[in-house]
Amino acid sequence: MITGIMMSVSGKQNAQIEPVRKRTFDLEKISVVNDLSRQFAGHTISLTEFQQALIQLELNPKYFPFWIQLLGAALVSGPLELVFRHSFANFPISCLIGAAGWTIFYWLNKWVKVRFLSEFAAAAGIGILAILAVRLNFGTNIDDVIIGSIMPLVPGVPITNAVRDTLAGNLVSGPARGVEALMSAAAIGFGIALVLRFM
Repeated sequence: MITGIMMSVSGKQNAQIEPVRKRTFDLEKISVVNDLSRQFAGHTISLTEFQQALIQLELNPKYFPFWIQLLGAALVSGPLELVFRHSFANFPISCLIGAAGWTIFYWLNKWVKVRFLSEFAAAAGIGILAILAVRLNFGTNIDDVIIGSIMPLVPGVPITNAVRDTLAGNLVSGPARGVEALMSAAAIGFGIALVLRFM
């Protein structure tokens, strides 16, 4: 389940439940665990080697470096601003503010364990920077800049997984993922709305 891992041994009465405290979408880790599982099932590695490999994977996750994530955020923000709003004038500033918003989210997420607070702060930062950019004539339209810049924060994968799980009949994980995605979207929306209301 999305909130915990349940395990029991066939023929035994008791089961063990381990809560999942932090969830991420790390497809690289999934691929490595799948490979290790296949090796263990094929008897090419022992249970001890399997456990050691999992421990090493947990201690040394294969995340992209921060500068690549920053570049990715910039390359998501600007082009999507063009797709949705068709404003070439706001393309460069959308790239920069999208990268700045991702920086806020990334560093807050390292120190604050509440993901929704990081998303709220990043969205508020994007709103403030977009308003300042337009007032200083670096952009022409606040809405266009904001729409492009918040794209790296939008919970597209959780929403897709929620719909997929629900349609597949997983009526526990589907709604749980959906609520999580809605809370992320609400945090982003509240951050932008707060800035637009008071600036």
